[in-house]
Amino acid sequence: MTGPEFLHLATTISLGLLTASLLLTMYRIVVGPTLPDRILALDMLVAVVIGYIVVIAIRTGFTLYLDIAIALGLVGFLSTVAFARFIYQRWEFSRSAQEESREEARE
Repeated sequence: MTGPEFLHLATTISLGLLTASLLLTMYRIVVGPTLPDRILALDMLVAVVIGYIVVIAIRTGFTLYLDIAIALGLVGFLSTVAFARFIYQRWEFSRSAQEESREEARE
């Protein structure tokens, strides 16, 4: 087996595995069951898409795709941090509401 044949086979197998990962990630996004599960699945979805971009860049030899993958990685990281902050604020709000209801129940 020559080098280009092996590279083609490796990228084909990689795309197949990434497709299976994409389907499983989409299942987790739809099923959930909680908001943090869905957020982690969205973060995983970004990682899978970055994998697709990198494999396509290797297969085509077009290196501009790698810049796109880096930019997508940065955006994915920022969105994960924003979602985490949203969950934390939501948790703090519900905790303070529970404490207020407990104080009212004591009075």
